[in-house]
Amino acid sequence: MNVSTAQKPFSSLNRQLTRHPLDAIFAPKSVAVVGATEKVGSVGRTVLWNLMNTPFGGPIYPVNPTRTSVLGIKAYPKLSVLPEKPELIVVTTPAITIPSIISEAADLGIPGAVVISAGFKEIGAAGVELERQLLAHARRGNLRLVGPNCLGVMNPITGVNATFAAGIARRGNVAFISQSGALCTAVLDWSLREEVGFSAFVSIGSMLDVGWGDLISYFGDDPSTKSIVIYMESIGDARSFLSAAREVALTKPIIIIKPGRTEGAAKAAASHTGSLTGSDDVLEAAFKRCGVLRVNKISDLFHMSEVLSKQPRPQGNRLTIITNAGGPGVLATDALLTTGGALAEVAKETIDELNKFLPPVWSHNNPIDVIGDAGPDLYAKTLEVAGRDPNSDGLLVILTPQAMTDATATAERLKAFGHIAGKPVLASWMGGNEVAPAEAILNRAGIPTFAYPDTAAMVFTAMYQYNENLRALYETPVPSADPADIESGRAKANALIESIRKSGRTILTEAESKDLMACYGIPTVVTKIAKTEAAAVKTAAQIGFPIVLKLFSETITHKTDVGGVQLNLKDEADVRRAFNDIKTAVTEKKGVEHFQGVTVQKMIKLTEGYELILGSSIDPQFGPVLLFGMGGQLVEVFQDKALGLPPLNTTLARRMIETTKIYKALKGVRGRKPVDLAGLEKLMVGFSQLVAEQRWVKEIDINPLFASGEDLVALDARVILHDPKTTEEQLPKLAIRPYPTQYVENWKLKGGTPITLRPIRPEDEPAMVGFHEGLSERSVYLRYFGPLKLQQRVAHSRLLRICFNDYDREIALVAERNLGKGRYEILGVGRMSKVHASGLAEFAVVVTDKWQNKGLGTELTKRLIDIARHEKLSRLVAYTLLENKEMQHMCKKLGFEVHQSMEDGECSIVMDL
Repeated sequence: MNVSTAQKPFSSLNRQLTRHPLDAIFAPKSVAVVGATEKVGSVGRTVLWNLMNTPFGGPIYPVNPTRTSVLGIKAYPKLSVLPEKPELIVVTTPAITIPSIISEAADLGIPGAVVISAGFKEIGAAGVELERQLLAHARRGNLRLVGPNCLGVMNPITGVNATFAAGIARRGNVAFISQSGALCTAVLDWSLREEVGFSAFVSIGSMLDVGWGDLISYFGDDPSTKSIVIYMESIGDARSFLSAAREVALTKPIIIIKPGRTEGAAKAAASHTGSLTGSDDVLEAAFKRCGVLRVNKISDLFHMSEVLSKQPRPQGNRLTIITNAGGPGVLATDALLTTGGALAEVAKETIDELNKFLPPVWSHNNPIDVIGDAGPDLYAKTLEVAGRDPNSDGLLVILTPQAMTDATATAERLKAFGHIAGKPVLASWMGGNEVAPAEAILNRAGIPTFAYPDTAAMVFTAMYQYNENLRALYETPVPSADPADIESGRAKANALIESIRKSGRTILTEAESKDLMACYGIPTVVTKIAKTEAAAVKTAAQIGFPIVLKLFSETITHKTDVGGVQLNLKDEADVRRAFNDIKTAVTEKKGVEHFQGVTVQKMIKLTEGYELILGSSIDPQFGPVLLFGMGGQLVEVFQDKALGLPPLNTTLARRMIETTKIYKALKGVRGRKPVDLAGLEKLMVGFSQLVAEQRWVKEIDINPLFASGEDLVALDARVILHDPKTTEEQLPKLAIRPYPTQYVENWKLKGGTPITLRPIRPEDEPAMVGFHEGLSERSVYLRYFGPLKLQQRVAHSRLLRICFNDYDREIALVAERNLGKGRYEILGVGRMSKVHASGLAEFAVVVTDKWQNKGLGTELTKRLIDIARHEKLSRLVAYTLLENKEMQHMCKKLGFEVHQSMEDGECSIVMDL
């Protein structure tokens, strides 16, 4: 049974889908300006004037209760008396008046609003209350709202200029979104001078309703937009941002400048937007996780946007530099090497070919110095030959204007060689006005130019790092644990946490903490509790010397701070002394009631391995955050750490490890065996599952996590729970939706074959290759409405989009048959993809030929219906060919309506939920 997910032009359903809710803001058919006035210099007058003096062309309605006309256009006292319902209202009246205006708009069914006025949460509690009223009215009427406290929006493609800026931006392919209205006007002035164009220009303000996620999704689908450039002061809805960015970054670059790296800048941003800015280190980790590129300078925003839209991303960090002067080549080399790039080694074959036409005194190395008198043909031939060198991942051509140099003719000749498959070509024509005509030629040819070669070199390494980050995000991970073990551990962990919460405690003892770790496959050193001196002596003898004694307390977490750790105890006398020393120290520093005994464990020789730390804490914007790095007592001193967002897979865990300095040692140094990095990755995945699933856990520290050539073991663990008074709704949410375990169920096919129906995982890519190998040509034809070769269907670039689900956006169910010994096959797939900013979702079902007619297609469809209801969707739709009668019959039995189109030879399948 097969259903196509392709959107087809069908009846009322498709008419709902053809107009995105944000089209009312960026492509409105009519606009009303509430607060329009003729007062010179006012926002209301400027907005109306801008709408009148652009190619918008639709009806414009001034709304002013005291005037009959504004700027020669008939005015109306309120929205309800307009001759038609406008698609967009732009509001410029004082903040106190705006809730009633939005309420009226909601009553009328107006779909879009831009609130320019300030005076909301940035002024304190009174402003917060006004925002609450605004949002309540907007939600009631399904009205989407940009602002408040913003410059407005402009769309040079549709001609809409609903801002109080001086003019409209040029048409282009970059969507610029800014949280600072003042920065918008500065960038607009710059862009008009530099002839830079935009597909949209948005001042987002306080993001009361429309946020980063909405806009990234919208411009990600916009055919006029090739890249998205953002000035961000606060993240807002972190999950929405990450979800949208991860989806769009694969096809369109998202470049962000985010101030707040320093404490002073963070405070300034917070006071500006009235929002929390959060930890910059966490923000950096979040940007990497979703594939966006962060830059530090405003100029870099547009450098990167331009170069990524014109040239391919480099597959490595090796740059070939071609220059007619030594100094600029050296400057470019320094910039390259200090930012993570490398000089490409010129292959012998390339040198031999260059020797045929370059003068004998050329550099014979990289940078390739073609000498000052190099003419256009020599430059072009050098670029052509160097571009073929297999050792090179990109090229930078530098020209300095000398007496014998023809900058313009050289640019003309380079046009033919400026686009090399998989290798970016950049240019630095130095010389100001003298080389401006040449720069214009190169830019029109799609070869980005830079005034200085070091800037170009840094842009190259940024392109490489951006591509590496995207590639790493979508590497196929390896399975980390047996699903049965995960389910068993989860149940034990749930019971443990619940029992501690019922006791009223928030601090787990060391023994309880280690039990929790063990539930998720994290090895721990054997730890026994001894409440008396005699019990400590007896337990130590059973474990074997040397041993460690640690404080056992239900109230103290940092044992070292209160003298609660005694190491390397070699005999009974040491144990007796240590027990009493710990008891005395705790009694003096905290009180005898905080001493409940000691824990006894084997002493591990730390000289044979490394002390690591693995931890989790709560970020105010991103929720639970993971930490990995060098551990031990000096963890705060060395600050060798990497942050990440749960949940992890083995690939993401490896990326965290690789960004630390301790990573080099973990690979093996000075004769030491390397640590089992694959085992460490799986341990970190288990830890991230603990953090993702156990929402009552507030903080975790495994310090030290001992790692050697033979062992990975948690020597100490500390866990703190949220306050018992916290409600479940108040618990921090993960920034990335975790694997939806609630949709995992066992089932049996007709005939009794047991299978598991579960959401797809990135680790399923190899099994999906086998799944596609089991589809006949007819099944492929019915599923995809035409032939699709196996090689195309199993390409990594395609399967990564299928297997790496963002469960907030789509859920694919796979039917898994266990083959034993860790092997399995996928028999069928049912996919449900949500249509952004609507209650709609499209679905598709396909089953391998061998397992068809066993009830699996029906069961997958039933499960998708249940999931759609659970996800609070309003409508489920699919498309299929008229000849796929089996699918149509099955869907009718399940309650779908089937609408046939004889003209197209297709039909739509619809269910209102």
